[in-house]
Amino acid sequence: MNPSLTHRMLIIGASDAGISAALRIRELDPRAEVTVVAKDAYPNFSICGLPFYLSGEVADWRELVHRTAEEITEKGIHLLLAHEAISIDPEAKQVSMRAAGGDVRRIGYDKLLIATGAESIKPPVEGLDSPGVFFLRWMADSFAIKRFMDKNQPKRAVVIGGGYIGLEMADALTRKGIAVTLVEFAPEVLTTLDPELGALIRAELESVGVRVITGKAVQRISRDNELQVHNNTGETEAADMVLVAAGARPATDLARSAGIGIGAGNAISVDRTMATQKPGIWSAGDCVQTWHRLLERHVYLPLGTTAHKQGRVAGENMAGGKCEFQGSLGTQAVKVFDRVAARTGLKDQDAADAGFDPLTVPLVTPDHKAYYPGAEQLHIRITGDRSSGRLLGAQMVGHRTSEVSKRIDIFAAALYNKMQIRELCDLDLSYTPPLSSPWDPVQAAAMAWYGSREKQH
Repeated sequence: MNPSLTHRMLIIGASDAGISAALRIRELDPRAEVTVVAKDAYPNFSICGLPFYLSGEVADWRELVHRTAEEITEKGIHLLLAHEAISIDPEAKQVSMRAAGGDVRRIGYDKLLIATGAESIKPPVEGLDSPGVFFLRWMADSFAIKRFMDKNQPKRAVVIGGGYIGLEMADALTRKGIAVTLVEFAPEVLTTLDPELGALIRAELESVGVRVITGKAVQRISRDNELQVHNNTGETEAADMVLVAAGARPATDLARSAGIGIGAGNAISVDRTMATQKPGIWSAGDCVQTWHRLLERHVYLPLGTTAHKQGRVAGENMAGGKCEFQGSLGTQAVKVFDRVAARTGLKDQDAADAGFDPLTVPLVTPDHKAYYPGAEQLHIRITGDRSSGRLLGAQMVGHRTSEVSKRIDIFAAALYNKMQIRELCDLDLSYTPPLSSPWDPVQAAAMAWYGSREKQH
């Protein structure tokens, strides 16, 4: 990089990846002219926090902002709000933008980052456009739901989808006094976990009054005096509102129109520097394929943590650096009422499909010394390679006070460093009776795995 040159850096997308890239560029190249284009008027908001705003746990939506627009511009970053990028001309190095009023303008760039994120999947269900039916992806979605609830005071809601957003919204709506029915096509909720652990989350939902229906597909939504959700067995569920949480897919229309290649999961194809095949164009966040550190190949795995890292890598390289994204392990956690579920790495079938010889061993153990009041049961499942003893993945469900997410992070760090399961027992982990045991539950689970493996030999 020649610091005497001023580069025009254009970033399309003002969420996690886009803002992370912009900040990194400004750190490394203070002379760079950085412009971030936002489709809406809410740059750098925590989309992951929307269920907690709708539940009332976060009272003011403004509290969801990572950085205010003023804080971003103070870093020397120009924000172009309420502008939608409609086309890219890679040869001329120009992007056409449509303002909220409809006017179109063209902006030139020297280097471009596409960080358009993901969009809600709209399943093949008739009636998704009916009044009272909502998706939840962006700030505007949350405002629409909030206005509807404030005006109509719904008493019954159907949530379609038992993944992370569906579970968090079942929690949020229940906290607002709404009777919730959750419908999931799969045999159990939270399919990112083994069914045995998904069943624990289902039990938590049902313990607070959420009605859970699994193994049935919603076919259509009708509306007369009330909404009716019809499934494939002919049964119907009456509702005052419906929340569709059927997952997300990468927003790639803009990239496709510019001839940018598509890769794993129909996401934008990038290498580990986050560069596309088009010179001078990078991409990061929920719109791109993700390097999986354990599988050593690209997959589609949209996560906020990943978007932040990918954006930072892209920004560094746009500023002339040499940096590679080190990969994701799919580490995730979700709180559902008083339970937390978390996972990292591969489940048994994933590992088998990848050519490993997996063994998954469960353990139920107290989260701290049982003699100290308040001990809760932790349910842990470790997956390892039977022949080599290498850790491949872990899953966990426990009480929200049981440090589930931090304990899954121990497994994630071990996976990152390609550790053997036996080596978990050598880690110098903290201990005090109110919080753990001399052998932390992570280590107890590791010993259980090795015990099971040795019996099989």
